[in-house]
Amino acid sequence: MKKNGTLSKQFFFAAILLTGLLGSHYSYGQSKTDDADDNDQPTQTPKPEPVKYPKVVGYLSFIIPVVTMDKNSTTTNFTTATSIGFPVGVNILYSDRFGFSYEFTPTIKSQNSTSKTSNLLFDPGPMFRFDHGFTFIPRLAFETSGRYGVTPVFNQIIKRTKFVNYFVAASLPVRFGNQEAASIGGNIQFGFIFN
Repeated sequence: MKKNGTLSKQFFFAAILLTGLLGSHYSYGQSKTDDADDNDQPTQTPKPEPVKYPKVVGYLSFIIPVVTMDKNSTTTNFTTATSIGFPVGVNILYSDRFGFSYEFTPTIKSQNSTSKTSNLLFDPGPMFRFDHGFTFIPRLAFETSGRYGVTPVFNQIIKRTKFVNYFVAASLPVRFGNQEAASIGGNIQFGFIFN
């Protein structure tokens, strides 16, 4: 009788322990998706925290001037010379829809087996931000070569990651001054923005 009482107590404690283990596994081991299927209720993903404005972000990129045209000629890159710019800048975002960008672009020109920094461009401008990562930036332009003008930029985020967003942009620089004919060009730009 004593032996049966001991077995009953052991069985009772084993059942409590097993129930506790299975209960904890069920509560913590299953995914939220499994729980939702059992309860027939959809799971809700947590909403990202809202962005606090103003927000300051920096970016690095490179830009290739594809073509430049004026009333006298059309010049394409990579024919007689190669030019590549390296825009670096700071964007101050005031809302989901508006910001302001400050950009500096040193340009390296390679021609006849030599290369040099040929120009420095400062081109600030407002940022009009739209859905799906598209931004329009009408920039002013001031070059150390003596030229000035405007540069409308059409910017698109192509990939988002935790630390950086990758973008591609097309721009149409319009330039005046320095005793040269007015010109318009076409550029392509690639880069990334730090989050």
